[in-house]
Amino acid sequence: MGTALMGRVTVPVRIENQYDLYEVSQGRRRLEEVRRIDVPDAVVDTGAKMLSLPRRFIEQLGLQFLQARSVVTSTGPTTVDTYGLVKLTVMGREAPLDVAALPDECPVLLGYIPLEQLDFVVDPTNQRLIGDPFHKGQNLIDMF
Repeated sequence: MGTALMGRVTVPVRIENQYDLYEVSQGRRRLEEVRRIDVPDAVVDTGAKMLSLPRRFIEQLGLQFLQARSVVTSTGPTTVDTYGLVKLTVMGREAPLDVAALPDECPVLLGYIPLEQLDFVVDPTNQRLIGDPFHKGQNLIDMF
């Protein structure tokens, strides 16, 4: 599904703190206590690598700092802080992921790793996300 605005594909996503979900499975936390955010308009960015969140969402989700990583951006090399672990849900498909921190004024970005993990591709004609046509739209993982 998703929508397009001036050439941008956006899609609603749910992002949950995976450690909170683990505590629910262990009986140490109630499901309604899981920290989560619903974003109606995450930007699909096939030029980006990771799931990237504004810092305010990282704080709201209570994510743990993992490491600073070297990255290359359009303005040159820099470092970015990474956090984890989240459960990303897009159009009924789920994936566990680490996230990269963005400034608060940036949108949520879905890079190519989450798209591949969820087995989605961009349909450029209709400017939307679809299940990979090579997998007949099914959520499959290539092992070879």
